[in-house]
Amino acid sequence: MKNNPLNRRTFLKHAGVAAAAITAAPYVLASDKAGTRLPIVGTGDYQYEAIHDWGELPAGHVYGNTHGVAVDAQGEIHIKHTVGKGATIDDAVVVFDADGKFVRSWGKEYKGGAHGLHLSREGKDEFFYLCDTGRHEFAKTTLAGQELWRKWAPEQCNGYTKPDEFVPTNIAVAPDGNFFVADGYGKSFIHEYDANAKYIRSFGGKGAAPGQTNCPHGLMVDLRGEKPVLVVADRSNHRLQNFTLDGEHIDFVTDEMRAPCHFHTHGDLMVVPDLDSRVTLIDKNNKPLAVLGQGPGYNGLRDKTRDHFTPGQFVAPHSAYFDHEGNIFVVEWVEVGRVTKLQKIA
Repeated sequence: MKNNPLNRRTFLKHAGVAAAAITAAPYVLASDKAGTRLPIVGTGDYQYEAIHDWGELPAGHVYGNTHGVAVDAQGEIHIKHTVGKGATIDDAVVVFDADGKFVRSWGKEYKGGAHGLHLSREGKDEFFYLCDTGRHEFAKTTLAGQELWRKWAPEQCNGYTKPDEFVPTNIAVAPDGNFFVADGYGKSFIHEYDANAKYIRSFGGKGAAPGQTNCPHGLMVDLRGEKPVLVVADRSNHRLQNFTLDGEHIDFVTDEMRAPCHFHTHGDLMVVPDLDSRVTLIDKNNKPLAVLGQGPGYNGLRDKTRDHFTPGQFVAPHSAYFDHEGNIFVVEWVEVGRVTKLQKIA
């Protein structure tokens, strides 16, 4: 695959409020070092300055819908988007340093279908597992974009009759190297593979009963407890669902879950970007701690220009990721793309 770097020069509209213990106070403003007024979101020990439109894109480049975000071991931030109509470059992955300076970009072959972006540390190296909803495929690459393999839905799963029924949204990797693929926009199956990308099993399938999912949009292997747990953002069922790594249902998490999209952890803390205009923090027992940046809902907003977005409020959070200091990067499903850095207040 040819790396194609940029030139540096060139649903669910809910009323009401969160439970009293985690109610997100209206945002307030604080001045940063440059004197710019930044909104503060959250409450108590979980307060953050919201730096909207973070990162300096090269001249002439604009985002499309921002779908994925990850922070690598070097602290570089990787943003995956569908590529905007006004962009002069077709790369789907854009990389910034910790200060928001553009570093490189790649992924022209994922233009238009870019979705899940999972970062996996395997030995001394790091890799990406990518989902392409437009091409109905998923792939593994290096951080520079070199493709190692690309796959479609497993032939062993009899749930598919034609290629476009498989629409993968996200991938999670277990400590032993096995990985799980969520068919979030297709048949709602979850497929497991071994470390060599050999098919093992499928489970889930569309429904609301324990063990079934309806748009398993995101998933990750949660290592905060005594045993690894596969946690699934069961979005259209308005819940998280926990499974063993053998695909057996454990339980549900429903408190403060409206349309959960994905998650990431930092220590005992988990961040859950929720399409219903909010970002939720939960503890290791999956109890809500804070709701950040609650907005009015994405209907009527997500296709608007940036001047329609209220500072300190989210429109449609789609993915979120902690950096090494506990700050949070949030990307949103809006036509113009939106990257927000939530800077932790000490």
